Amino acid sequence: MTVKALLFDFDGTLLNTNDLIIQTFMHVLNERFPGQYSPKDCLKFLGPSLKQTFTDIAPGEEESMIAKYREYNELHHDELVTQYPDVVSTLEQLKAMGIKLAIVSTKRNGMIDRGLSVLDASHLFDIRIGTDDVKNVKPDPEPVLLALERLDVNKEDAIMIGDNSHDIEAGHKAGIRAAGVAWAFKGEEYLQQFKPEYMLHHMTDLFEIVKEG
Repeated sequence: MTVKALLFDFDGTLLNTNDLIIQTFMHVLNERFPGQYSPKDCLKFLGPSLKQTFTDIAPGEEESMIAKYREYNELHHDELVTQYPDVVSTLEQLKAMGIKLAIVSTKRNGMIDRGLSVLDASHLFDIRIGTDDVKNVKPDPEPVLLALERLDVNKEDAIMIGDNSHDIEAGHKAGIRAAGVAWAFKGEEYLQQFKPEYMLHHMTDLFEIVKEG
């Protein structure tokens, strides 16, 4: 096997959006359910789609809660996100090596683009797959399979990389290898339960993985 393409989740993998996401959930939930949720409670909301999360929390109110979430999230995005070490420089080197790069996210495309602008990394990705592109989001394999199709890459030549169980599961369901990231907010031990083929402790670990194929 060779590695011709790397598919990345975005939030919590390429850009540290954890504080943004948790603060946004706390803002929305405290308004609707005062005092019932803590930041720790919001950890389980990292990964699933907003529709799934708010449907579980308040069936029938999900659309209004999603709207409030997006309003706050967009307003505070740039002030609450931070960069992980060596993400952009690693992506630049991988791109120079001829590796195809993709984003496969449960975010809307416009917010992926906004995050990429913070990283100044839009030019590094061949494609990006967001919720606007698919009917079913991760852990369904649809977005991963769509990325492979658009990249024109075989399953054995691609790896899905992310900070959540949904990323690993989507990769495996699509028939490709998966890598977790040890800087995940939920932690390395949590991700190991889902048996990723690789665990990145630093973004630069990708060079060895690509080299080994």
